[in-house]
Amino acid sequence: MDFGLVLQTDPPGAATVDLMRRAERNGFHYGWTFDSAVLWQEPYVLHSRILDHTERLIVGPMVTNPGTRTWEVTASTFATLNEMYGNRTVCGIGRGDSAMRVAGRKPHTLARLGEAMTVIRDLAEGREATVDGHRLRLPWVRNGKLPVWMAAYGPKALAMAGRQADGFILQLADPYLTEWMVKTVREAAAGAGRDPADVTVCVAAPAYVGGDLAHAREQCRWFGGMVGNHVADLVERYGEHSGMVPEELTAYIKQREGYDYAHHGRAGNPDTAFVPDEIVDRFCLLGPPDAHIQKLRSLRDLGVDQFAVYAMHDAKEHTIDTYGTSVIPALNP
Repeated sequence: MDFGLVLQTDPPGAATVDLMRRAERNGFHYGWTFDSAVLWQEPYVLHSRILDHTERLIVGPMVTNPGTRTWEVTASTFATLNEMYGNRTVCGIGRGDSAMRVAGRKPHTLARLGEAMTVIRDLAEGREATVDGHRLRLPWVRNGKLPVWMAAYGPKALAMAGRQADGFILQLADPYLTEWMVKTVREAAAGAGRDPADVTVCVAAPAYVGGDLAHAREQCRWFGGMVGNHVADLVERYGEHSGMVPEELTAYIKQREGYDYAHHGRAGNPDTAFVPDEIVDRFCLLGPPDAHIQKLRSLRDLGVDQFAVYAMHDAKEHTIDTYGTSVIPALNP
């Protein structure tokens, strides 16, 4: 099982680089960052620095979107990093949440996302693609490789991930929901004539190592609010009792009243008081190392290839180090 570290790109940028170096020393293979230009520092600038200061770490956004940058710019950025550092990038992408909404825009349609994934991959790998009606190619790309992993929750998005994406990103660590979503992705992949095993499955969620469960919950409750933004979109699209989306995912947002992105992804977010302890426990990994190991083994048995640790809390270094000494060796003996 692979492991990744997910960070917001808060200043100082050097601290983000140092945490990624720490993660690599502890056996993490992936370094992910948020991508929301108004709320945080520019991730690709930091990606270059991270790649320069690590040896094997693969870096990428969790997640970018089709609209913040034009597709040829996104592809060229990845291709440049790959030329400099040897194909050590991955493009995590979704419809767009904070990056779009903070700027007063709506998330993109799935059709737009599907087109963007194909174009960005083709251009970054040196193939010709159509952008706004024009045929383009990056003539300087040689032997480029860019896996594109799609973030998804709803049935239509999950099906698109199975049909088109190289990987599927699920931002929660609930085994019941993971099983349902992985099955949906794999069935879509098979229906498209693909080998379902070719779609890498990445679960991303907060992990907090420590014995004070109440404190850990408060440090990670923000995550239920972040997921709730996407769940609210699903409820609006499919209805609360449509049967299209499990109620185990949708029921908890009934008391959700609004969301201020000024607190997005941060411990103590006042807009996440509606998130009950049960959801924090289900969606996150909390407690001593053995509790993390047990849940990760369950996820691995469901076909999860990578667990990416959201480390937006007050125990970043401790959690990274404990994963390195106790958790990762237990999953990869």
